[in-house]
Amino acid sequence: MRIPVVIMRGGTSKGIFINFEDMPDDRVLWDEFLLDIMGSPDRRQIDGLGGANSLTSKAAVIKKSDRPDIDIDYTFAQVSIDNQMVDFKGNCGNISSAVGPYAINQGLVPAVEPVTTVRIFNTNTQKVIISEVEVEDGQVKTEGMCSVPGVPGTGSPVYLSFIDAEGAVTGSLFPTGNPVDIIETAGRMIKISIIDVANPLVFVNARDVGLTGSELPHEFTAEKLSELEEIRSIAAEKCQFAKKEDATRLSPAVPKLTIIAPPENFTDVTGVERKAEDMDCRIRMLSMQKPHQALAITGAICTTAAAFLDDTIFSGFMKAESQIIRLAHPAGIMETKVDLIAGEICAIKVVRTARIILEGSVYTKNDYKFISKLA
Repeated sequence: MRIPVVIMRGGTSKGIFINFEDMPDDRVLWDEFLLDIMGSPDRRQIDGLGGANSLTSKAAVIKKSDRPDIDIDYTFAQVSIDNQMVDFKGNCGNISSAVGPYAINQGLVPAVEPVTTVRIFNTNTQKVIISEVEVEDGQVKTEGMCSVPGVPGTGSPVYLSFIDAEGAVTGSLFPTGNPVDIIETAGRMIKISIIDVANPLVFVNARDVGLTGSELPHEFTAEKLSELEEIRSIAAEKCQFAKKEDATRLSPAVPKLTIIAPPENFTDVTGVERKAEDMDCRIRMLSMQKPHQALAITGAICTTAAAFLDDTIFSGFMKAESQIIRLAHPAGIMETKVDLIAGEICAIKVVRTARIILEGSVYTKNDYKFISKLA
């Protein structure tokens, strides 16, 4: 089958964007359909559009919303590379940054100069994201001077505000009811904090798992990744996503394992030395059991919220003293901005860049015409 598709980069991720009308009518077949398009399961994704990396094996399904005060309904899909599964549990903040530009380019939202505001409802988390997109001559502006660590070059800024993002997936800020849980792994007891803001993350202190917190993606050994996945699997069970022994297969994307450490000088993947005084926290995330090359936006949102919480594993070294939080990741330092009302977080804002890479058609291996609107 020939399916209209757009490939876009959003922040440090890349994915396929498909209009809801071009998806199979039967929601049960979405997994098979997206696996087909991406070329999964296959470590190289040689027979599809996937890029053989969790950051490039993503999909966004876009629909003009029928909801009052909402422009676009957006469903995110993390397509597994190795397994026959698609995870719809959480959202991707980087891919979210391309939703506004996509909607404007597709004519789903009228272009308003100089900035078009797109109100996005993420169906995965049932949360609202406000996207502010620069527009010039009736078109989405892509050129600009905004730089994003982990992305070559510069582009026009896309501002994302995550509104009331607590309990996005589990329905609770602390899915276990506790700011800190103590778990047993690798024959020892360690402290973790499971926090759900924009996406559920399981935070662990670097020193508690034998790390410095300055490791770069290529420095994680297979043994260390296996140890960290055990921690994440225990957290997945505590979130009631899957039993520990099934978590890698049934809930590989959430919660996301996140290693934290206090500020300290380190050299990033580009060879730039990052100074301790320029950061509030060092952070290393895992995505689909692999080290993230930069930092997931939802991870940044959750970590920012954690800076305002008491009694978590952050409390010993990180406490928000301003509305700007600086997070040091392998590719650089990301800043987030917090909007407060009466001392409570109402929104967390980040800046990204995004652009269209390809607009055309993809051909599926299997025939979906018996259930597709394209028949």
